[in-house]
Amino acid sequence: MRRPSSLWLAAVAVTLAPVVSAAHAQMETSHAVANGGISVPGWQGQIDANEARRGSTITSARLAKEGDALHVTTGPAVAYWNPSNTASGDYTVSATFREPKFMNRNDHAHPYGVFIGGNDMGTPNQTYLYCAAYGDGRFIVRGFGPKAFQLNGREGDSNAAVHKAAGPDKPVSQDIAMQVKGDKVSCIINGTTVATYDKSQVVGEGKAKSTDGIYGIRFAHNTDGYVTNLKVTHP
Repeated sequence: MRRPSSLWLAAVAVTLAPVVSAAHAQMETSHAVANGGISVPGWQGQIDANEARRGSTITSARLAKEGDALHVTTGPAVAYWNPSNTASGDYTVSATFREPKFMNRNDHAHPYGVFIGGNDMGTPNQTYLYCAAYGDGRFIVRGFGPKAFQLNGREGDSNAAVHKAAGPDKPVSQDIAMQVKGDKVSCIINGTTVATYDKSQVVGEGKAKSTDGIYGIRFAHNTDGYVTNLKVTHP
């Protein structure tokens, strides 16, 4: 009987890698953090509905202020915002994200980034759009409407603009922005536009209500990082 060649096995491994990674993400357990909750005045948060169904709460993650930075430690995947932070029309929301120790709470990369167009936040009907980066060179663009919707696939896309950590427990940082300009919505990472969508792709039935609304930050589960210089700018 002929044995499979090493090239064939390598090809199968490459083909199956995204499937295995996606399945791993689905099965992974969120690990609640100690001293969880929100200690930054004026800020609110909500964990993903699937995390809540598994028994997590907003106190299973932590948002704290350390110097000029917001320190986020998850737990369940969560969005944080200050209701006074809103944007409408044409604008760019940006922030710097720093992961001091890549993958220190997990065994594979998890994303974090900014969201825009937040409406009905903190309710079961909340909608928003987000652009997030992984410390392994990938990025993902998604939205929350009545259900979550993907704009560049479950595993996201790789892009040379996205910084890669040198390895586990090594530092990595990303400048992440979302821009609304005319009828386009763009994800910008480290100064490079990595994806652009027509508004019709992100706003409408079953998607986001609008690109106008609250902006904030989002972290996937079991992730630890710092956010600085969260701001909105207008043309």
